[in-house]
Amino acid sequence: MGSPPALTDDQRRLALEKAVANRRRRAEVKRALKDGHMTLADALALSTRDEAIARMRAIELVESLPALGKVKAQRVMHAVGIADSRRVQGLGTHQRADLLRAVVR
Repeated sequence: MGSPPALTDDQRRLALEKAVANRRRRAEVKRALKDGHMTLADALALSTRDEAIARMRAIELVESLPALGKVKAQRVMHAVGIADSRRVQGLGTHQRADLLRAVVR
């Protein structure tokens, strides 16, 4: 791999602040899913306008749903045909619809 980009101290500080804000936003959404304050459909809709959510892995959203742990979430993802490495922004309309149908069961 190449070396990291040469950043000024201000650029590095801004990048770190943005990374922290993105992690907090993702944690908020995962907590809202776990607590039932947000549905998977809401989270997928939010991803179209929130870059932090769009860049999450889809499996993380599914794992955050109540009554779904890592194993069940992985089974759902494989049944729908979505790779574990797929990010939310990379899901197509059919994949989103299939995922919602699989989770609603």
